[in-house]
Amino acid sequence: MAIEYRLTLAGEIPLEQVAQLAAPAAVETTTASGGRMLSADLNDERGYVIDITAGRHGYYCAEDDAGSLWQWEPETYVDVTFYMRKDTLTDTGKPHMLATVASILTARTEDAALTLNGDTLMLTRVEGITQKHNADGWYEEDYDRILHL
Repeated sequence: MAIEYRLTLAGEIPLEQVAQLAAPAAVETTTASGGRMLSADLNDERGYVIDITAGRHGYYCAEDDAGSLWQWEPETYVDVTFYMRKDTLTDTGKPHMLATVASILTARTEDAALTLNGDTLMLTRVEGITQKHNADGWYEEDYDRILHL
């Protein structure tokens, strides 16, 4: 079973711009619904497979810190999805994924959200303010890496 982290950026952003930050060697393919996708198998180097897709009329919902349902409906968006095996998650996958998320958030200014397995809210950035959620799932150094403190 894989662990999935998804970083969503609000806006109409060229996939190639995000791929330059996340996976420069990503190759173009298509999604199951025929949409455009850039993808890279980085298991050996970084401990994950990454897919970068774009869409319209997004709907995201996840549980926040208080157990409440957080909902977000960006008109246009780009998803950067990281798939990690449980055996590589701690040592390789998560540290590299967090470094990539930090790189993207540093280079881009859009509102953003990071979710775990599609149902746990980990991080939001709204109007330039970044906030961590579900603190139990974070080591402080993880969060510092994202915020560049």
